[in-house]
Amino acid sequence: MPSRRPSRAPNTPAGSPRDSSGGSPDGRRALGSLGEDLALAHLRALGFQLVTRNHRTRHGEIDLIVFDGHTLVFVEVKTRRRSVAVSQRSSAFGDPLVGLRAGQRRRLRKLATAWLAETRPRPRANEVRFDAIGVIVDRSGKLVSLNHLEGAW
Repeated sequence: MPSRRPSRAPNTPAGSPRDSSGGSPDGRRALGSLGEDLALAHLRALGFQLVTRNHRTRHGEIDLIVFDGHTLVFVEVKTRRRSVAVSQRSSAFGDPLVGLRAGQRRRLRKLATAWLAETRPRPRANEVRFDAIGVIVDRSGKLVSLNHLEGAW
């Protein structure tokens, strides 16, 4: 009897739990983790040290918190995998930061406020900033582009 590979069921949208193309929840988690790794490497090259990563509360998660001795930065990382279809469209369509909505920005400010109030000891910063980093990788996970918006909001 021939072996059958699991395939996406007909009419199953990409990204659903039954999708095996990398859009599954585990695939998205791995893609997000890869993007955070690349963003953190970029921030370290700029002189920042990691304070904490994936700080979770019941209200959400802060991807990265970094500090350079002067500025404490709360970082939202958005990662996308470039596909042939996206590369043929406008670059704005594939920009991960385009999807950063006002609600997400409010949520991150609220999470940062809670983190600052609850965390002891914490770095003594002269400045607090909110950055956004958009990461695009190719199908093999290689970095295609990284867009760092300092003081994004």
